[in-house]
Amino acid sequence: MKLDLKIQPLSSWITAKAQPLLIAGPCSAETEEQLVATAHLLAATGKVTALRAGIWKPRTRPGEFEGIGSIGLEWLKRAKAETGLPTAVEVATAKHVEEALKGGVDILWIGARSTANPFTVQEIADALKGVDIPVMIKNPVNPDLSLWIGALERVNNAGITKLAAIHRGFSSYEKTAFRNEPMWDLAINLKTHAPELPIICDPSHISGNRELIPYVSQKALDMDMQGLMIESHIDPSVAWTDAKQQVTPAALSELIDRLALRRPEVVNSQVKDALADLRNGIDKIDDLVIAKLAERMKIVEQIGNYKKDNGITILQVNRWDEILQKRTNYGKALNLNPEFTEKLLELIHGESIRKQTEIMNKGQGNAPVQEQLMHS
Repeated sequence: MKLDLKIQPLSSWITAKAQPLLIAGPCSAETEEQLVATAHLLAATGKVTALRAGIWKPRTRPGEFEGIGSIGLEWLKRAKAETGLPTAVEVATAKHVEEALKGGVDILWIGARSTANPFTVQEIADALKGVDIPVMIKNPVNPDLSLWIGALERVNNAGITKLAAIHRGFSSYEKTAFRNEPMWDLAINLKTHAPELPIICDPSHISGNRELIPYVSQKALDMDMQGLMIESHIDPSVAWTDAKQQVTPAALSELIDRLALRRPEVVNSQVKDALADLRNGIDKIDDLVIAKLAERMKIVEQIGNYKKDNGITILQVNRWDEILQKRTNYGKALNLNPEFTEKLLELIHGESIRKQTEIMNKGQGNAPVQEQLMHS
Protein backbone atom coordinates (compact mmCIF):
# COMPACT_ATOMS: atom_id res chain seq x y z
CA MET A 1 0.00 0.00 0.00
CA LYS A 2 1.43 3.34 -1.09
CA LEU A 3 1.40 6.16 1.46
CA ASP A 4 -0.35 9.38 0.50
CA LEU A 5 2.41 11.74 1.65
CA LYS A 6 2.57 15.23 0.19
CA ILE A 7 6.27 16.00 0.21
CA GLN A 8 8.76 18.12 -1.69
CA PRO A 9 11.85 16.58 -3.29
CA LEU A 10 14.94 16.58 -1.11
CA SER A 11 16.80 18.77 -3.62
CA SER A 12 14.21 21.52 -3.15
CA TRP A 13 15.22 22.15 0.47
CA ILE A 14 18.79 20.94 0.84
CA THR A 15 21.62 21.06 -1.69
CA ALA A 16 24.52 18.69 -1.10
CA LYS A 17 27.93 20.37 -1.21
CA ALA A 18 29.36 17.04 -2.32
CA GLN A 19 28.21 13.47 -2.74
CA PRO A 20 26.91 11.86 -0.69
CA LEU A 21 24.74 14.36 1.17
CA LEU A 22 26.31 14.62 4.62
CA ILE A 23 24.92 16.03 7.85
CA ALA A 24 27.59 15.99 10.56
CA GLY A 25 28.46 17.41 13.94
CA PRO A 26 28.88 16.44 17.58
CA CYS A 27 26.46 14.18 19.40
CA SER A 28 26.09 16.99 21.95
CA ALA A 29 26.87 20.68 21.98
CA GLU A 30 29.12 20.81 25.05
CA THR A 31 30.76 24.21 24.99
CA GLU A 32 30.67 27.11 22.56
CA GLU A 33 34.34 26.59 21.72
CA GLN A 34 33.89 22.85 21.07
CA LEU A 35 30.87 23.35 18.80
CA VAL A 36 32.22 26.27 16.78
CA ALA A 37 35.68 24.72 16.34
CA THR A 38 34.13 21.43 15.16
CA ALA A 39 31.89 23.34 12.75
CA HIS A 40 34.88 25.15 11.20
CA LEU A 41 36.78 21.88 10.68
CA LEU A 42 33.72 20.23 9.15
CA ALA A 43 33.10 23.16 6.81
CA ALA A 44 36.75 23.09 5.74
CA THR A 45 36.36 19.54 4.39
CA GLY A 46 33.96 20.85 1.72
CA LYS A 47 31.91 17.67 2.18
CA VAL A 48 29.43 18.66 4.91
CA THR A 49 26.08 20.19 3.97
CA ALA A 50 24.56 20.79 7.41
CA LEU A 51 25.76 20.94 11.01
CA ARG A 52 23.97 18.72 13.54
CA ALA A 53 24.25 18.96 17.33
CA GLY A 54 22.25 17.66 20.26
CA ILE A 55 20.92 20.53 22.38
CA TRP A 56 18.38 18.54 24.39
CA LYS A 57 19.44 14.93 25.02
CA PRO A 58 16.92 12.27 26.11
CA ARG A 59 18.88 10.05 28.49
CA THR A 60 17.99 6.63 29.83
CA ARG A 61 18.76 7.46 33.46
CA PRO A 62 18.56 10.65 35.51
CA GLY A 63 21.86 12.31 36.32
CA GLU A 64 23.33 11.69 32.87
CA PHE A 65 24.13 14.71 30.69
CA GLU A 66 20.80 15.79 29.18
CA GLY A 67 22.11 18.49 26.88
CA ILE A 68 23.29 22.03 27.38
CA GLY A 69 19.82 23.42 26.68
CA SER A 70 18.69 26.57 24.92
CA ILE A 71 22.02 28.38 25.25
CA GLY A 72 23.37 25.91 22.70
CA LEU A 73 21.06 27.44 20.10
CA GLU A 74 23.08 30.65 20.34
CA TRP A 75 26.27 28.68 19.74
CA LEU A 76 24.70 27.06 16.67
CA LYS A 77 23.70 30.48 15.41
CA ARG A 78 27.33 31.64 15.71
CA ALA A 79 28.62 28.47 14.02
CA LYS A 80 26.25 29.04 11.12
CA ALA A 81 27.25 32.71 10.80
CA GLU A 82 30.95 31.83 10.68
CA THR A 83 30.82 28.72 8.45
CA GLY A 84 27.65 29.11 6.39
CA LEU A 85 26.48 25.64 7.41
CA PRO A 86 22.72 25.33 8.03
CA THR A 87 21.93 23.80 11.43
CA ALA A 88 19.90 20.79 12.56
CA VAL A 89 18.72 19.81 16.05
CA GLU A 90 16.51 17.18 17.67
CA VAL A 91 13.21 18.29 19.21
CA ALA A 92 11.16 16.21 21.64
CA THR A 93 8.53 18.65 22.91
CA ALA A 94 6.47 21.58 21.66
CA LYS A 95 8.69 23.87 23.75
CA HIS A 96 11.78 22.55 21.96
CA VAL A 97 10.11 23.34 18.62
CA GLU A 98 9.27 26.86 19.75
CA GLU A 99 12.80 27.56 21.02
CA ALA A 100 14.51 26.01 17.98
CA LEU A 101 12.41 28.09 15.60
CA LYS A 102 13.10 31.22 17.63
CA GLY A 103 16.81 30.35 17.57
CA GLY A 104 16.88 30.19 13.77
CA VAL A 105 17.51 26.44 13.42
CA ASP A 106 17.19 25.33 9.79
CA ILE A 107 16.27 21.65 10.11
CA LEU A 108 14.54 19.72 12.90
CA TRP A 109 14.56 16.03 13.57
CA ILE A 110 12.44 13.82 15.80
CA GLY A 111 14.40 11.19 17.70
CA ALA A 112 13.81 7.46 17.97
CA ARG A 113 12.40 7.61 21.49
CA SER A 114 9.92 10.30 20.48
CA THR A 115 8.85 8.47 17.31
CA ALA A 116 7.85 5.52 19.49
CA ASN A 117 5.23 7.66 21.27
CA PRO A 118 2.31 8.90 19.11
CA PHE A 119 1.32 11.42 21.81
CA THR A 120 4.77 13.01 21.66
CA VAL A 121 4.79 13.06 17.87
CA GLN A 122 1.35 14.67 17.78
CA GLU A 123 2.45 17.35 20.26
CA ILE A 124 5.42 18.17 18.03
CA ALA A 125 3.23 18.07 14.90
CA ASP A 126 0.73 20.50 16.47
CA ALA A 127 3.58 22.88 17.30
CA LEU A 128 4.71 22.74 13.64
CA LYS A 129 1.37 23.74 12.11
CA GLY A 130 1.77 26.78 9.89
CA VAL A 131 5.57 26.46 9.90
CA ASP A 132 7.66 25.87 6.77
CA ILE A 133 10.73 23.96 7.94
CA PRO A 134 12.33 20.64 7.00
CA VAL A 135 11.67 17.82 9.47
CA MET A 136 13.44 14.48 9.55
CA ILE A 137 11.98 11.56 11.52
CA LYS A 138 14.11 8.77 12.94
CA ASN A 139 12.74 5.25 13.08
CA PRO A 140 11.31 4.24 16.46
CA VAL A 141 13.54 2.42 18.93
CA ASN A 142 11.59 -0.80 18.49
CA PRO A 143 11.21 -2.44 15.05
CA ASP A 144 7.69 -1.23 14.32
CA LEU A 145 7.17 0.10 10.80
CA SER A 146 3.67 1.34 11.62
CA LEU A 147 4.99 3.70 14.31
CA TRP A 148 7.52 5.13 11.84
CA ILE A 149 4.86 5.59 9.17
CA GLY A 150 2.44 7.05 11.71
CA ALA A 151 4.97 9.67 12.79
CA LEU A 152 5.62 10.66 9.18
CA GLU A 153 1.89 10.95 8.53
CA ARG A 154 1.25 13.05 11.65
CA VAL A 155 3.95 15.54 10.75
CA ASN A 156 2.90 15.61 7.11
CA ASN A 157 -0.73 16.19 8.14
CA ALA A 158 0.48 19.24 10.09
CA GLY A 159 1.52 20.78 6.76
CA ILE A 160 5.22 19.85 6.75
CA THR A 161 6.11 18.92 3.17
CA LYS A 162 9.92 19.12 3.51
CA LEU A 163 10.05 15.68 5.02
CA ALA A 164 12.63 12.90 5.29
CA ALA A 165 13.13 9.71 7.29
CA ILE A 166 16.28 8.77 9.18
CA HIS A 167 17.25 5.12 9.50
CA ARG A 168 19.21 4.73 12.76
CA GLY A 169 18.67 1.06 13.52
CA PHE A 170 16.49 -0.75 16.06
CA SER A 171 16.91 -2.08 19.58
CA SER A 172 17.25 -5.84 19.91
CA TYR A 173 17.62 -8.21 22.87
CA GLU A 174 20.16 -10.15 20.88
CA LYS A 175 23.62 -8.64 21.32
CA THR A 176 25.56 -8.24 18.08
CA ALA A 177 28.36 -6.04 16.78
CA PHE A 178 25.87 -3.21 16.28
CA ARG A 179 24.56 -0.82 18.92
CA ASN A 180 21.23 -0.85 17.07
CA GLU A 181 20.40 -3.57 14.56
CA PRO A 182 20.19 -2.10 11.02
CA MET A 183 17.23 -4.29 10.01
CA TRP A 184 17.62 -3.01 6.46
CA ASP A 185 14.42 -4.77 5.41
CA LEU A 186 12.33 -2.31 7.44
CA ALA A 187 13.93 0.67 5.70
CA ILE A 188 13.36 -1.03 2.34
CA ASN A 189 9.74 -1.67 3.33
CA LEU A 190 9.28 2.02 4.15
CA LYS A 191 10.74 2.93 0.74
CA THR A 192 8.27 0.54 -0.89
CA HIS A 193 5.37 2.28 0.86
CA ALA A 194 6.68 5.78 0.04
CA PRO A 195 9.06 5.72 -2.97
CA GLU A 196 9.30 9.53 -3.05
CA LEU A 197 10.34 9.79 0.62
CA PRO A 198 14.06 10.55 1.14
CA ILE A 199 15.75 8.22 3.63
CA ILE A 200 18.98 9.32 5.31
CA CYS A 201 21.07 6.80 7.23
CA ASP A 202 22.57 7.42 10.68
CA PRO A 203 25.57 5.03 10.73
CA SER A 204 26.75 6.40 14.10
CA HIS A 205 23.76 5.12 16.05
CA ILE A 206 23.57 1.86 14.11
CA SER A 207 27.27 1.15 14.71
CA GLY A 208 27.83 2.38 18.24
CA ASN A 209 31.54 2.45 17.48
CA ARG A 210 33.54 4.32 14.85
CA GLU A 211 35.11 1.17 13.37
CA LEU A 212 31.79 0.03 11.88
CA ILE A 213 30.73 3.40 10.46
CA PRO A 214 32.44 2.96 7.04
CA TYR A 215 30.76 -0.43 6.52
CA VAL A 216 27.29 0.84 7.47
CA SER A 217 27.75 4.02 5.40
CA GLN A 218 28.64 2.04 2.28
CA LYS A 219 25.76 -0.37 2.81
CA ALA A 220 23.34 2.57 3.16
CA LEU A 221 24.52 4.12 -0.10
CA ASP A 222 24.31 0.76 -1.84
CA MET A 223 20.69 0.56 -0.61
CA ASP A 224 20.05 3.88 -2.42
CA MET A 225 19.65 6.00 0.71
CA GLN A 226 19.87 9.70 -0.03
CA GLY A 227 22.46 10.76 2.52
CA LEU A 228 24.28 10.16 5.79
CA MET A 229 24.13 11.68 9.27
CA ILE A 230 27.42 11.03 11.08
CA GLU A 231 28.50 12.30 14.47
CA SER A 232 31.78 14.21 14.46
CA HIS A 233 33.64 15.79 17.38
CA ILE A 234 36.85 17.79 17.47
CA ASP A 235 38.20 15.34 20.06
CA PRO A 236 35.97 12.26 20.51
CA SER A 237 38.11 10.93 23.37
CA VAL A 238 36.74 13.65 25.67
CA ALA A 239 33.17 13.78 24.33
CA TRP A 240 30.49 14.02 27.01
CA THR A 241 28.16 11.61 25.17
CA ASP A 242 28.63 8.69 22.77
CA ALA A 243 32.41 9.09 22.58
CA LYS A 244 32.95 5.69 20.92
CA GLN A 245 30.78 6.42 17.88
CA GLN A 246 32.11 9.89 17.02
CA VAL A 247 34.90 10.62 14.53
CA THR A 248 37.11 13.64 14.05
CA PRO A 249 36.34 15.91 11.07
CA ALA A 250 39.57 14.74 9.41
CA ALA A 251 38.65 11.07 9.86
CA LEU A 252 35.16 11.81 8.54
CA SER A 253 36.61 13.39 5.41
CA GLU A 254 38.80 10.32 4.79
CA LEU A 255 35.83 8.01 5.40
CA ILE A 256 33.71 9.83 2.82
CA ASP A 257 36.56 9.72 0.27
CA ARG A 258 36.70 5.93 0.56
CA LEU A 259 32.99 5.38 -0.11
CA ALA A 260 31.98 4.06 -3.54
CA LEU A 261 29.13 6.04 -5.09
CA ARG A 262 26.79 4.05 -7.29
CA ARG A 263 23.79 5.13 -9.34
CA PRO A 264 20.30 3.69 -8.93
CA GLU A 265 19.66 4.08 -12.66
CA VAL A 266 21.53 2.35 -15.49
CA VAL A 267 23.00 4.64 -18.16
CA ASN A 268 25.11 2.27 -20.27
CA SER A 269 22.80 0.56 -22.81
CA GLN A 270 24.87 -2.66 -22.88
CA VAL A 271 24.74 -2.94 -19.09
CA LYS A 272 21.01 -2.17 -19.19
CA ASP A 273 20.40 -4.97 -21.74
CA ALA A 274 22.51 -7.44 -19.76
CA LEU A 275 20.63 -6.63 -16.55
CA ALA A 276 17.29 -6.95 -18.36
CA ASP A 277 18.23 -10.47 -19.54
CA LEU A 278 19.32 -11.50 -16.04
CA ARG A 279 16.14 -10.05 -14.50
CA ASN A 280 14.03 -11.90 -17.04
CA GLY A 281 15.76 -15.07 -15.89
CA ILE A 282 14.91 -14.25 -12.27
CA ASP A 283 11.28 -13.57 -13.20
CA LYS A 284 10.98 -16.98 -14.87
CA ILE A 285 12.51 -18.75 -11.87
CA ASP A 286 10.26 -16.80 -9.47
CA ASP A 287 7.21 -17.91 -11.47
CA LEU A 288 8.39 -21.52 -11.21
CA VAL A 289 8.99 -21.17 -7.46
CA ILE A 290 5.45 -19.81 -6.93
CA ALA A 291 3.96 -22.56 -9.09
CA LYS A 292 5.87 -25.25 -7.17
CA LEU A 293 4.78 -23.77 -3.84
CA ALA A 294 1.16 -23.90 -5.04
CA GLU A 295 1.67 -27.58 -5.94
CA ARG A 296 3.16 -28.20 -2.51
CA MET A 297 0.17 -26.62 -0.77
CA LYS A 298 -2.23 -28.86 -2.71
CA ILE A 299 -0.38 -31.86 -1.29
CA VAL A 300 -0.52 -30.22 2.16
CA GLU A 301 -4.33 -30.03 1.81
CA GLN A 302 -4.46 -33.72 0.95
CA ILE A 303 -2.35 -34.51 4.02
CA GLY A 304 -4.62 -32.29 6.14
CA ASN A 305 -7.73 -34.20 5.00
CA TYR A 306 -6.01 -37.52 5.66
CA LYS A 307 -5.01 -36.42 9.19
CA LYS A 308 -8.55 -35.22 9.92
CA ASP A 309 -10.14 -38.45 8.74
CA ASN A 310 -7.73 -40.55 10.78
CA GLY A 311 -7.54 -38.45 13.96
CA ILE A 312 -3.87 -37.53 13.54
CA THR A 313 -2.41 -34.33 15.02
CA ILE A 314 -1.39 -31.56 12.65
CA LEU A 315 2.18 -31.29 13.87
CA GLN A 316 4.68 -34.12 14.04
CA VAL A 317 7.77 -32.59 15.60
CA ASN A 318 10.10 -35.33 14.35
CA ARG A 319 8.95 -34.80 10.76
CA TRP A 320 9.50 -31.04 11.00
CA ASP A 321 12.98 -31.51 12.49
CA GLU A 322 13.80 -33.92 9.66
CA ILE A 323 12.68 -31.42 7.00
CA LEU A 324 14.61 -28.60 8.62
CA GLN A 325 17.80 -30.63 8.94
CA LYS A 326 17.74 -32.11 5.44
CA ARG A 327 16.73 -28.95 3.58
CA THR A 328 19.16 -26.70 5.47
CA ASN A 329 22.03 -29.05 4.68
CA TYR A 330 20.92 -29.24 1.05
CA GLY A 331 20.77 -25.45 0.86
CA LYS A 332 24.22 -25.16 2.39
CA ALA A 333 25.59 -27.53 -0.27
CA LEU A 334 24.11 -25.17 -2.88
CA ASN A 335 25.80 -22.13 -1.24
CA LEU A 336 22.60 -20.82 0.33
CA ASN A 337 22.89 -19.06 3.67
CA PRO A 338 21.57 -21.53 6.33
CA GLU A 339 19.73 -18.72 8.14
CA PHE A 340 17.96 -17.77 4.89
CA THR A 341 17.01 -21.41 4.21
CA GLU A 342 15.68 -21.86 7.75
CA LYS A 343 13.56 -18.68 7.56
CA LEU A 344 12.15 -19.74 4.19
CA LEU A 345 11.29 -23.20 5.49
CA GLU A 346 9.63 -21.69 8.59
CA LEU A 347 7.43 -19.52 6.38
CA ILE A 348 6.42 -22.49 4.24
CA HIS A 349 5.86 -24.64 7.32
CA GLY A 350 3.75 -21.92 8.94
CA GLU A 351 1.49 -21.74 5.88
CA SER A 352 1.23 -25.54 5.85
CA ILE A 353 0.15 -25.55 9.51
CA ARG A 354 -2.39 -22.79 8.78
CA LYS A 355 -3.93 -24.72 5.89
CA GLN A 356 -4.15 -27.96 7.85
CA THR A 357 -5.64 -26.14 10.86
CA GLU A 358 -8.29 -24.67 8.56
CA ILE A 359 -9.15 -28.17 7.31
CA MET A 360 -9.24 -29.60 10.85
CA ASN A 361 -11.58 -26.87 12.11
CA LYS A 362 -14.11 -27.09 9.27
CA GLY A 363 -17.53 -27.72 10.72
CA GLN A 364 -16.34 -27.21 14.30
CA GLY A 365 -17.61 -23.67 14.77
CA ASN A 366 -15.29 -21.56 16.90
CA ALA A 367 -13.11 -24.38 18.17
CA PRO A 368 -9.73 -23.26 19.51
CA VAL A 369 -7.13 -22.91 16.84
CA GLN A 370 -4.73 -25.79 17.19
CA GLU A 371 -2.03 -23.89 15.36
CA GLN A 372 -1.48 -21.55 18.29
CA LEU A 373 -0.79 -24.49 20.60
CA MET A 374 1.40 -26.58 18.36
CA HIS A 375 3.21 -24.30 15.91
CA SER A 376 6.94 -24.61 16.42
